[in-house]
Amino acid sequence: MLEMQIRYRGAYMLFRLKNLALFAGLFMLTAAAGMAQVCAVEGTVKGADGLPVKGAVVDFQRQDIKGSYKVTTDKKGHYGHYGLPIGTYNEVLLIDGKEVDHINNLHTHPGDPQTENFDMKQSQEQNKALSESLKSGTLSKEQERSMSAEQKAALEKANKENEAKLSKNKALNDAYNAGKTAMDAKNYDEAIANFIKASEVDSTQAVIFSQMATSYEGAAKAKPSDAADLRAKEVESWKKAIALDPNNGGYYNNMALAYGSMKNIPDAQASIDKAAELDPAGAGKYYFNIGALLTNNGQSDAACTAFKKSIDADETYADAHYQYGICLVSKAQVNAKTGKVIPPPGTIEAFQKYLELKPDGPNAEASKAMLASMEGAVSTTYVDPNAKKKK
Repeated sequence: MLEMQIRYRGAYMLFRLKNLALFAGLFMLTAAAGMAQVCAVEGTVKGADGLPVKGAVVDFQRQDIKGSYKVTTDKKGHYGHYGLPIGTYNEVLLIDGKEVDHINNLHTHPGDPQTENFDMKQSQEQNKALSESLKSGTLSKEQERSMSAEQKAALEKANKENEAKLSKNKALNDAYNAGKTAMDAKNYDEAIANFIKASEVDSTQAVIFSQMATSYEGAAKAKPSDAADLRAKEVESWKKAIALDPNNGGYYNNMALAYGSMKNIPDAQASIDKAAELDPAGAGKYYFNIGALLTNNGQSDAACTAFKKSIDADETYADAHYQYGICLVSKAQVNAKTGKVIPPPGTIEAFQKYLELKPDGPNAEASKAMLASMEGAVSTTYVDPNAKKKK
């Protein structure tokens, strides 16, 4: 069947190309044979905003004989099937895999392409008018004639579903807003209860689970004795948020911080690496945040690795240079004769880079003091490289 469609479509299109006159006789014969069996349907698809829809799928679902033929719209919203068997079709419009409009009982015929356009704005207006007429019982004769009994039943069903959805959304909004209010007031148990309620109303909203996770984080800080259990629930909430929004680097960053608080270093590092992969622009900050958390939890080696990755991701991140220097100082030795600190490789460069980037920064004096105490340090006097030179 595919081979027949390609052959007929080729014949149909080549019939119109004047620069192939040499082959006109052969292909006109093929087209003539094909036109008795196939037809062409084309049109445009416009969204509710009136603009062309690219990548929409038009599915020709044959009714007289079982069959399905799909085409996709181009950047101008145009679609066309030029080798469609003659028959009766329901033409279904799919956007992002969801049916949004249809044309029922389309009877195709040979000859020039039939034009069947989809206009979502117009369809919405028509459906709204039909819905209002059905609700009020004032359906006009013209509207009645335009709708089948099946269509009326489907529309009435859709109206009931919309009413249920509106009721559901009210319950969702009430629970979500109550959770936010409680969280802002640091009533974390109440916040968690409301976000759980919201998730039971609608489990497809990533933001609900992200707020739930943040509430568990607050509760863990407020109740250290229950922190282990609360942090575990925080991680599970972040996982649910990520499952619904897998490309959100911020979610991975926050989950990494939760893992870090649990001293689960491997999972913390894996999560922060994923955050940096998804959001390269924020990688420096992500690695710095996890480095700070690891430092506060006594995970010095892991913190050094995180600060180094922060620098690698953003060479201009001054605070990362300073913290990396501090991290390395913890591994330094002291010269027994001179009393000078013998720093590991990279320590001096880290403090010097901080001073280069932030000569008047909050850690400038501490950086100078560190450098003054070290063997091999050269200068502790720096000026802003971007400052204008005095005349």
